[in-house]
Amino acid sequence: MKLYNAMKTWMIAGLVAVVVTACATTQEEIIDGDGAPIDDQAQTGIVDDGSSGGADATGLDGADGGDGMAISDMDAISRLQQTEGALANRTIYFEFDSAKLTSESIQILETHGSFVAGNGEVSVRLEGHADERGSREYNIALGDRRAQSVRRVLLFQGASADQVETVSYGEEEPAMQGHTEEAWAKNRRVELIYTVN
Repeated sequence: MKLYNAMKTWMIAGLVAVVVTACATTQEEIIDGDGAPIDDQAQTGIVDDGSSGGADATGLDGADGGDGMAISDMDAISRLQQTEGALANRTIYFEFDSAKLTSESIQILETHGSFVAGNGEVSVRLEGHADERGSREYNIALGDRRAQSVRRVLLFQGASADQVETVSYGEEEPAMQGHTEEAWAKNRRVELIYTVN
């Protein structure tokens, strides 16, 4: 019985030590390169003074909005109206008969996914397209597979399923008319169409 009580006391003491240690490690300050502590907002990536060079929580690259205002201070509509930067690229292209994303496309989509995840009022419709080769039914299915590939990346970046909708137009809405490789390449795509509620 004495052994049981002694073990019980040691187990409780060990549990208390683990809890205290865990609590202490969550309160550590993050120190920047100059030795100064970074505040809680900076730790979450909401504030970006441009010195980090990395992406903030919205997935933008830290550039300003053209009027000296930091992108992190801009609302979703302003960010979407920019004509330059990662969010301005809203068309993802695919190889012939493929729904596989390139590494460049994935980088673009990671930015879009982070933006959608960080802005609950934003939703995006992913419109899948194919070139004219193949049957109508096949191209509808291919456009859907392409849209689903894009959707998976956005969801992986934290976008909510409620924010992301997919639709396939197959070959019905070509971006470029013609029966050439150049036209076909422009038509094998997914377009990201944003809505701000």
